Amino acid sequence: MENRQGLAVSGLELWHWRRQALATARAAAVPVEELDWLLLEVADLDRLALRLESFRDRKQINLRLSLPELDQLWQRRISDRLPVQYIAGVTPWRNFSLVVSPAVLIPRPETELLIDLAVEAAKAQPEKGDWADLGTGSGAIAIGLAAAFPNATIHAVDRSTEALAIARQNAQQQGFAQKINFYQGSWFEPLEAQRGRLVGMISNPPYIPSSIVPTLQPEVAFHEPHLALDGGEDGLDCIRHLIETAPIYLRSGGIWLIEMMGGQADAVAELLQQNGCYYDIQIHPDLAGIERFALAYRC
Repeated sequence: MENRQGLAVSGLELWHWRRQALATARAAAVPVEELDWLLLEVADLDRLALRLESFRDRKQINLRLSLPELDQLWQRRISDRLPVQYIAGVTPWRNFSLVVSPAVLIPRPETELLIDLAVEAAKAQPEKGDWADLGTGSGAIAIGLAAAFPNATIHAVDRSTEALAIARQNAQQQGFAQKINFYQGSWFEPLEAQRGRLVGMISNPPYIPSSIVPTLQPEVAFHEPHLALDGGEDGLDCIRHLIETAPIYLRSGGIWLIEMMGGQADAVAELLQQNGCYYDIQIHPDLAGIERFALAYRC
């Protein structure tokens, strides 16, 4: 934790600021638990001190940013609906703490299940195989795969150079920089060397219909990258492309696994069936029971 001049405050100062910030959160219908999560990320505090408010008596509390800077960002949370993860610059995902910025989609808890599904589906696959994470964003899925398959090589692709910079940073910080290869480009295009070799392909592609994107909650519609959200008129443009192109790159028996929007399961299953290159097509729910994931194997 930094301790430069201006980045340390008294406990009483922070206590007063927190009280005011809680009031603004309640008035704006922002979940108040976000504030304490943010303070745990940016201040030298623990959960017990926050719950008991015992930090009030401390002479000095170190912050990662000055209190005026923190206040300015919190006001943006209230007025602009800036996601709290972008304020903190990190988000928890599986057992990792990942760097995020408005250049990348904030990894969601439901996406964690992609890794669990991949592990279950890969029991018959070679341990040293190659996997692709297409549209890697923050690198969350690639890092999850690298942790789950210690002997595999992960190939992570994204169109955005800004997103790739964050993904590389996360891979470095989590100790997987040597296990993940990063590529700038569109979907499979940078992976010509992997034709017919991939053990598995995972993607959380854009799947929101274009007309729906502006109607999403402001935190998403105004701040998260539309490149990672907009899936075309019916939301299936990118998924169609992945269904059509993946058989060129997957080995026989290779895994095709994606996240999708609730209500798209029947259409995605039909597209996989019509393609003719897949078998054992499966639809899996998320923890809320929503049909969220599609899995299939290459013939």
